[in-house]
Amino acid sequence: MTMGTGLDKINKLLEHTERLRRSFRNFNFSPDNVKRDERRYSLKEAQELVGRSYQAIRDAENDGRLCPPEIGANGRRVGFTLSQINKMRDIFGTRLHRGKNDDPVILAIQNFKGGVSKSTVACHLAEYLAKQGYSVLLIDCDSQASSTTTFGYIPDDDIDENETLLPFFREEAETLAPYIRKTYWDSLDIIPSNLMLYQAEYELASNASAGSFTLLKEGIETIQDNYDVIIMDPAPALGMISLNVIYAANALIIPMPPAMYDFSSTISFLTMLKSSMESLELHLGPIEYKFVKILISRYDESKSAQQALVDLANDQFEGSVLAAKLRDSAEIASAGNRQRTVYELNGPITSPKVHNRCLTILDSVNKEVELLIRRSWASHSKSLRDAGLD
Repeated sequence: MTMGTGLDKINKLLEHTERLRRSFRNFNFSPDNVKRDERRYSLKEAQELVGRSYQAIRDAENDGRLCPPEIGANGRRVGFTLSQINKMRDIFGTRLHRGKNDDPVILAIQNFKGGVSKSTVACHLAEYLAKQGYSVLLIDCDSQASSTTTFGYIPDDDIDENETLLPFFREEAETLAPYIRKTYWDSLDIIPSNLMLYQAEYELASNASAGSFTLLKEGIETIQDNYDVIIMDPAPALGMISLNVIYAANALIIPMPPAMYDFSSTISFLTMLKSSMESLELHLGPIEYKFVKILISRYDESKSAQQALVDLANDQFEGSVLAAKLRDSAEIASAGNRQRTVYELNGPITSPKVHNRCLTILDSVNKEVELLIRRSWASHSKSLRDAGLD
């Protein structure tokens, strides 16, 4: 029988885990291990996204304002990339942005409980908003680095600790700019994370002062003019980084599965959040949020007990629950196993019915959040009013 210390056994497990992670990426991103946006949009989808007719797009191609999409081996168009869609928007003047006098929305997807689909929400929302033409930054504030992994990285192999928020929290830089990376998804940037980011929790706590809680906000202020929306994906814990996120944010989405433990945990989260914000405000001044909403996540409409809790949440939280719910879907899980979001898929993994239903669910959630964002911008008031959405 092989003997060894507990540490020996953990080291052995880690050796296998590292090989598994590399094999996983080789499987998902062959042949060159680089993740790309392979999603292509049909002419019909382009019309809907750009807000211009088939003929207007064809005319722009014919007069040289637009490059036609690539022709495949079968002699047919392979479809438009998101970059091409955004170039169309720029040419036709239909790209959505905040006005120059509008503040960017700095949105935290936060709950102190794990397993509530926080990173799933953050990544799908970031890609959805970028697909609509907004300029988006996703900041991975969680040392578990789920969002970083979704965007094609093996956090501790591909991402050095000096490429995360860690050196900024150590006050080794005056701006977040050096840590921003372009992603394969047009108009979407990321500040990645890895396991070493957790060091910031200890280091900030060891010499805490009022300034320890304002670092992230100050960093975001140095780069926020480049973005319409900044999304933060923090750790499922109340620590120094999460408190930085709370203070840096000006909007909050709280994912909450409709299960009694999650419901109780969210009540505890709100209690802790209130206490934390009172303490921060005492030392730093008011924290203003444009909106705070609860998102029902991991919802299974076939379970009557879940619907009872949804009804209870709607009743008790008085209009603070999003109407759209993030339902459980095999398509989200299947895409995640391929290190992708559902928005990145060119076709279904499960079945067309499940895939299309999942897209409808995701779009309904993200459109509702997008509307909250646009309502916070004075420059969008007239267009929303004209559309009956104010």
